[in-house]
This record gives sequence, C-alpha cells and structure tokens, in this order.
Amino acid sequence: MKGGTTSTVLVVIVAAVLSASAPLPAHAAGQAYAKTEVTAQVDELFAQWDTEDSPGATVGIFKDGRIVYARGYGVANLDYGIPLVPQSVLRIGSISKQFVGMCIAILAAQEKLSLDDDIRAYLPEMPDYGEPITIRHLLHHTSGIREYLTLVDLIGKPEGSGFGYTTRELVALLARQQELNFSPGTRFSYTNSGYFLLAEIITRVTGTKASAFAQDNIFDPLGMKDSRFYDDRDAIIRNQSMGYSAKPDGGYRLDILRSEVIGDLGVITTIEDFLRWDNNFYDNQLGAGTPILIEAMSERGRTNEGEELSYAFGLEFGSYRGLRTMGHSGSAVGFVADFLQFPDHRFSVVILSNLSSFRPGRLARQIADLYLVDQFTETPVTGNEDRSRPGAARPEAVTLPIEELEAFAGDFYSDELDFFYSFEVREGSLQLELRGNRIGLVPYSGDRFGWGRRELTFLRNNNGGVSGLTLDVGNVRNLRFRRVESRVPR
Repeated sequence: MKGGTTSTVLVVIVAAVLSASAPLPAHAAGQAYAKTEVTAQVDELFAQWDTEDSPGATVGIFKDGRIVYARGYGVANLDYGIPLVPQSVLRIGSISKQFVGMCIAILAAQEKLSLDDDIRAYLPEMPDYGEPITIRHLLHHTSGIREYLTLVDLIGKPEGSGFGYTTRELVALLARQQELNFSPGTRFSYTNSGYFLLAEIITRVTGTKASAFAQDNIFDPLGMKDSRFYDDRDAIIRNQSMGYSAKPDGGYRLDILRSEVIGDLGVITTIEDFLRWDNNFYDNQLGAGTPILIEAMSERGRTNEGEELSYAFGLEFGSYRGLRTMGHSGSAVGFVADFLQFPDHRFSVVILSNLSSFRPGRLARQIADLYLVDQFTETPVTGNEDRSRPGAARPEAVTLPIEELEAFAGDFYSDELDFFYSFEVREGSLQLELRGNRIGLVPYSGDRFGWGRRELTFLRNNNGGVSGLTLDVGNVRNLRFRRVESRVPR
C-alpha cells in the first residue's frame, strides 16, 4: 500500500514537470509578447478582426532590432478554425520585389551582370524596340514594357481566376508585344512585368531557379526558415494561411493563386522571419557582408532627364509626418501586406493579412502614430479627404441599330496576344465571347465600344468594311487585332 502511494506521487510529479516544460500550443505561444498600455491601443485598432470566424492579419512592431510586439488577429484557416499568430505563413505580394532586387544586387556585386546591360543579352526573344531596355530600367519601373497582368486579363486569364499561366507562357506573351507604353527611361510607371522578367534573368544568369538562388543567398543566410519564393503549388508549407475575400451576401470565399510565377510576387514569410530581413538593412549579412548591397538597394532611380524617383530596388522611399520612411505594400489574390520602416529611428511596422479587402497601410501609419508620437515633426493629416485618383471620363453611349451592329460581328485575331476575339449580335447588343463567357459591349460614336475600362475601336478598309480593331486599356495602347475568316491565324 505504501509502495503504491509512492508510485502514484512519482507519476503525478513527473506529469507535472513534463506539462510545465512542454511547448505551448501554437496559438498560445504565438501571442506571447509583453502587453502594455500602447499594445492595448494596437489591439483596439484590430478589434473588428479579432474573432474566431473572420480572416484577419498578423502584426509585427520592431524597434532597435527586436520585436516589441507581435500578434495575430483572426483566423488563418476558416475550414479548421486555426488562428493567425506571428508564426503564421502568409503571402506578401509585391513586397517580394525587394528580394528580387537583392538578388540582382548580389549578382551585380559578383560581376555576373551589370545594371546597364541590355535585357536582350539575357532575354534574346524580347523585341528590339529601337532603343535598349536595361536591367536598371526594370528595377526602377522605367522600361515602358506593358503590364502582364493587363495582358493575361485580356485573354481571359485574370489573376486569381481558374486559369493559371506559366513562366514560359508569360515570357512568350511579353516577347510578342510590338510596342512599349513609352520610351525607356522617359518616365516612371509601376508594372509587375519588370520584376517578373528580372526573376527570369536571375534564372538564366545563374543556371538555377530564381527561387533557389534567393533561398541560398538570402533566406538561408539570414535564418529566415519559414520564408521562400512559393513557386511549387504542391509544396507542404507548415503554418500556411489561406487567403480570402468577402462575399457580397456575407461570409468569405477562398482565394487561390493558381500561377507559380514569381518575381513581382511569390514570397511567403512570417512576422518573426521578417524581423531578420528588416535588421539586415542596418547590418548587412549577405554577400560579402559589406554595406555595398544595402547602398545598391537604396539607389533611387532617375529618368533620362535626371528626375529622381522615389523607387529603388523594390523599395519605395518617402516621408510620414516629417520622418523618413522606406518600405513597400503588396497584394496577391486573397492577401495584402505592408512594410513601413522609419530608418532614422530603427522602427518598423509589418502587417500581413489574409483578407483581400484589408487595408494595412493606414493601420501601419496608425501604429507608428502610437509609438513615435514624440518624434514626429509634422501634425497628422485630419479629415476624411478622398485620396482616390479621378478616373478618366468615359465616352457617351449611343444606340446603334441591329444592322449596323452586324458589321462588327465575326472573328478577330491578335498576334501580340496570340488570341481570338469573337463578336456576335445577341439580344440587341454586340457581345464578346471570351472563354465561354459573353460580355455585352457599350457602343460609342466612331466605331468604338466600351468593355469596362477597356475601349475597342474597329478599323475599316478602303471599301468601308470592318477589317480589324485596336484595344486600349490603361497604359496598354494600340493592341491590334485583324479580322479573320476562320479561327486559324494566318
């Protein structure tokens, strides 16, 4: 009886010790950062997403090389009710561009390439536009190359749709474009095509995938163990968050990016990993470990006329309330993110969200307001001023009789898109058939039709017959289609 009691006591003691030394569950351990009066105010900013049935965000606040506060708000996976925590892995969209910028800086330091190289030295399939496009142009968004997201949208494969596309397909698509938006170096125009092509240049220069080069030269050396370029949809990612969009009638739908394209996007990371990247801007550990790479990353672009841009190697430079800032925002099908650094105060805010309608930039600035309240030299902007840009006025719609609409019916082929558009008159309107969907066009005067923000202008031959069309959307102008008798291009 005495021996039995002793054994029972020993079992209880051992169980207690094991329980005390066991790691906390992810949802508990992930939130174990000190709380203060200020962190309570941060929590209040995210209160509406701090639920068990909504996507949300992870937040990291860095000061002097360490995390002063990190927390997750909302759910990483709605199917299983897994909460968001600082260790959750999320996509960061265009913040990925700075990692491509670093890869290019490393290769330049190794003299594997020059920033002033003509990109056709590495991408010979790209057209000769009469003046060279350089790697520097791609880095600073001054190349004039058309936006690939616009082009894939025009062939019925918009980002986030059920249709994916490969790196090879995108390179071929861009190589078919016969015009630029503007002459290289003459102005700045943000485009994802440049950083996509930079990733392809990295692959061709190194003989290994750009994702692998980044892993070996950035993520592994910095100890970013949960970060990578996500170019393998079959990979198992521990602690991965899913991306969501709100449905009009309530609730959420799952957003899935079906493309494995990287460069302009593609990095997945965590709040805790991102601290290591943020710290590297102050004490570089990459390449030869000298400041040269950070100096290169921070070199802002210039136009041919010498105008300095706010953009460098995937980094945007600016100011907020009188303090210098550096960073970038990002979005990728169901995910949005913001990285805001105040380099003179070694203070940063990183917000990673798995909800497409989330607005992390405003919240990052509000967090900075709390922590740098005594450092600002300018008062915050107050009021609800509208920062949106006015859209271009659309032409006035007209009414055309059926017999006039019939002249525009038929098949049209674009060599640049390698794609057919088929038009027919139905229910009193000219309709475009695109991958099984029918889209009604709005007639304007002068043989023009509207399709959302796109405008189609039909062309006529000397006999007055419709022979082709041009399509304009955003910065992409003058995409040409020719009329064909059959859906086999000649």
